[in-house]
Parts: sequence; structure tokens; C-alpha cells
Amino acid sequence: MYSVASNPKTDMRAFCLAAAAVLGMAAAQAQAPAAPAKHTELYYQRATLFEYLGVDSTDIVFLGNSLTHGCEWRELLDRPNVVNRGINGDTAEGIRERLASVTDGKPAKIFLLCGANDVSHDLSADSIATAIEDLVVRIQTASPNTKIYLQSLLPINNSFGRYRKMAGKEQTIRDINALLEPMAARRGITWINLHPHFCDEDGNLRTDLTNDGLHLLGPGYRIWREIVLPYVDE
Repeated sequence: MYSVASNPKTDMRAFCLAAAAVLGMAAAQAQAPAAPAKHTELYYQRATLFEYLGVDSTDIVFLGNSLTHGCEWRELLDRPNVVNRGINGDTAEGIRERLASVTDGKPAKIFLLCGANDVSHDLSADSIATAIEDLVVRIQTASPNTKIYLQSLLPINNSFGRYRKMAGKEQTIRDINALLEPMAARRGITWINLHPHFCDEDGNLRTDLTNDGLHLLGPGYRIWREIVLPYVDE
């Protein structure tokens, strides 16, 4: 048998070409833009924590966006079985995607409030109310013994000039609430109309209850407590 002697120059050239190809592919992959995340970093931080913590059948869950997130519900209500499942910036879609971490535990009660961030995304009142109704149906399907308390959207106050995407959205919020109330009756759940308790004479969020026109100060949460406590205890 005969063997063909290798050519060092040819071998080195082939090696260099292969190495360049591999490096070129790696560089292209490194430069390719990453797909944008669907939700915020905070959403994934809290959503994954909620998956780990879970809930159980004795829990009373406050589920929603930043208005829910911003309160220490267990301390405010002085009830050890109250848990906070709010995420700042969350939408109806975001809640739907993490809903199983709540409904899998078959909690005793869920107090649901969302929609303000959906409003800031320029969605229509009808589409937002439909998305919230979908959440209600999903809860009823996954955990039929859980009592659902649907809370109205709160008023806003654009005089602070903080949230450009909420400018002129006062009527949209009122329209959503007008759609949610009959939906709650139709679905056999409890409707809690928070909105009028936080309004000034012009129908805006009272300036003594907020420092940005959207979120609540302590006195606002104290008002909220007095409204929901009878439902927590019933």
C-alpha cells in the first residue's frame, strides 16, 4: 500500500480557512440583536418567584399591576393568609401568562384589578374589558371554588404630567368600568367599584391620595382597605 504524504502548506491553509469560518460565525452570532423580551425584567423576577412560592386553598390573593404591587396587603388588612401577586407594569396578557401560579393552588379568594397599563398601550375599552373577562373565565375554569372579586379601575389625574400615554384616557377608564360591572354580574362574581371613592369633584384621582397622578399614597391604601375588608372577611 502507498500513502500520500501530506503537504504542510496545504494543511495549514485549510486549517486557517476553517478557523476563520468558525470565528466568522461566532462573530455574526454575537452581533445579532437579541429578541426583545415580551415583558420587563421585573415581571420575570416576580413571576418566577410567584411560581416558586405558590398559593394554597386558604389564601386570599390580591392579583394585579403596580397598584396591587405597591401595597403591603397582609399588614394593611392584618390577615396572615393574604398574599400579594401584583407586578408593576403588568397587563391583562401578563397576568394571563402567570395565572397558573395562582389558580393551581385553588385559593379561597382572588381580588383582581388590572387594565391601567392596557389603557396606556392605546387599546380600546372594549378590548380591555374582553381581556379582563377572559381572565375571569380562566380563573373560574381552573379553580371553580375560588371566589372572585373584580375591582374597578381607579381614576387618574393628568395634572401631574407624569404619564404621557395616560393623557386624555380618563373616559377610557370610565368606559372600561361601565363594561366590567355588567360582565361581573353575568359571570356571577362580586363587583367592587373603587373608582368613586378616589375621585375629586371633577372625577379625577384626588391629589391628596397620589404623588404622580396614578399610584397611591398611604391614605389612598387606607381608603382601599376600608372598602375591601368586609369582602376579605365575608
